Amino acid sequence: MQVLYNILTHTTKAVLWPSQFFSKKMRFFVEGRKNALLLLQAALKPEDTTIWFHCASLGEFEQGLPIMQALKKAKPGYKLAVTFFSPSGFEIKKNTPLADAISYLPYDTPQNVAKFLEIVHPSMAFFVKYDFWPNYLKALNGRKIPTFLISGLFRKEQLFFKKYGSFMREALSCFDHFFIQNEASKELLASIGFNNVTVSGDTRFDRVSHQIEMNNTLDFMEHFKGNAICIACGSTWPEDEAVLLPYINEKSGSNVKFVVAPHSIDVHKIESFRKKLKPSSVQYSESNPEKLKQAQVLIVDTVGFLSKIYSYADVAYVGGAMGHTGLHNILEAATFGVPIVIGSNYQKFPEAIKLEDLAGLYTIQNAKECMDVMEKFVNDKKFREQTGMIAGHFVNKNTGATQLVMSFLEKRGLV
Repeated sequence: MQVLYNILTHTTKAVLWPSQFFSKKMRFFVEGRKNALLLLQAALKPEDTTIWFHCASLGEFEQGLPIMQALKKAKPGYKLAVTFFSPSGFEIKKNTPLADAISYLPYDTPQNVAKFLEIVHPSMAFFVKYDFWPNYLKALNGRKIPTFLISGLFRKEQLFFKKYGSFMREALSCFDHFFIQNEASKELLASIGFNNVTVSGDTRFDRVSHQIEMNNTLDFMEHFKGNAICIACGSTWPEDEAVLLPYINEKSGSNVKFVVAPHSIDVHKIESFRKKLKPSSVQYSESNPEKLKQAQVLIVDTVGFLSKIYSYADVAYVGGAMGHTGLHNILEAATFGVPIVIGSNYQKFPEAIKLEDLAGLYTIQNAKECMDVMEKFVNDKKFREQTGMIAGHFVNKNTGATQLVMSFLEKRGLV
């Protein structure tokens, strides 16, 4: 099976190469890996003591961040190396000052793995949530490098739990310990013989809970919101915008303002969306105080502001679940005590399931349902505030994952 996997990895690499000529994202994906080892070699010295974090994308980076920060504080002399699988993670976080070395993860071939571990020579390795690479895990295990999964989440549909999943179960055996989000994941791991497990919860709760303590002031939001009710639509995809648009147009001329922060900042898509709007709109990149005051819709065509924008919101729509791209982070809004609306494809996100059960989040399937729930939030202040209070309490109640991980590492003498 190992031989077949390596053949498939090389084949996939060859197949992906021409895709860069048809997609900007794939161009980043393919080209970025060409210099990955060189970037790491330039940033790390043989005598450095390093800790390696691997994150599939941006969301996983946010989950890993509290542990990264805690380890940097506990071990200030250590170097932190961070790798990404996806361009949407690397391209946004490639200049983060927290990490000493950042790169794409080289393809999971034995040759790449050997070179990578020679350069990075980690004293510990952390994989965030998922993205399991058998050759990397096997090599870490062979070198007796402590390897951990943090904020792990397992589902019975995954290959590990199938009769024919022995090869991937072997990869799991390379982890020293699993820090997972819920009891269901613990039971699944136990069903295939893994008991080196701690139900620590999701480190994102720790991440977002600190946001409320920071200075979240944004001058452009002060000018834009004024005394209006503000609905912040974060990380939206075209499917999300299609159900939001009728309601936005319905509220044209009202005292309701909308912030739309698309997941992908594409000039042509933003232009197309603006043409469909009845209310006056402005893009962040072209805004000034007067334009912001006059506009009813603000389109945020840059990155880095969304978590602070939520602090101004009266209601939040979080994108990704109207289609099948994956729900974005609802906790960024919840931590500010903001009621949340999402699409209906959220079954893989336990935090959304739980918050819906608590009545701190509402789901929609179409534009009509979007209009109905938004109108209820806008017109019923008590309902809006009670729902937001549930969301805020949900975040506060579920913090502490970082401390559990750090306590375990301390007991093992690793920090």
